Amino acid sequence: MHARLGHLIPDIDVEAFVPGRSEPDLISLAAQRGRWLLLFFYPRDFTFICPTELQAFAELHDDFEAEGAVLLAASTDSFWSHQAWFGTDPSLQGVRYPVLADPAHLLSTAFGVLDPDGAAYRATFIADPDGVLRHVSISDQNVGRNPAETLRVLQALKTGELCPVDWRPGEPTLSR
Repeated sequence: MHARLGHLIPDIDVEAFVPGRSEPDLISLAAQRGRWLLLFFYPRDFTFICPTELQAFAELHDDFEAEGAVLLAASTDSFWSHQAWFGTDPSLQGVRYPVLADPAHLLSTAFGVLDPDGAAYRATFIADPDGVLRHVSISDQNVGRNPAETLRVLQALKTGELCPVDWRPGEPTLSR
């Protein structure tokens, strides 16, 4: 069964590359409960668009943390591939958040983002502190996403209110 909007996200444990560490960490999605979770999948290490996205999310890392959200990236590459990529691509030096390794495709299958070629689709998931999936966005591998828009969606979800198009923090929400 795939992760579904309005339902609990799967409780999966996966290895993760954490910049600055030489061995994999074990990350549990269930352990992220109690805070907002932003999980984004990217297709593969050593590609063209993916480092631009990881870098852009890294630039907003403090903003996501200020919103009480944990930021996790994921691909179907291994811990060792992540480690090699981070060691050779200078654009990834600002990344501080964990990058989940899913070579067995458990995570990408559970979230319904496994491409038939074995890569993950470019996908973004936001779960609330109870672990309920509140936002899903999946796009073609050829188009990078906008982390600032993802942050805006998180901020809107956190209001618990009806937020109109292009709503920004501090602006009025709509009456029910």
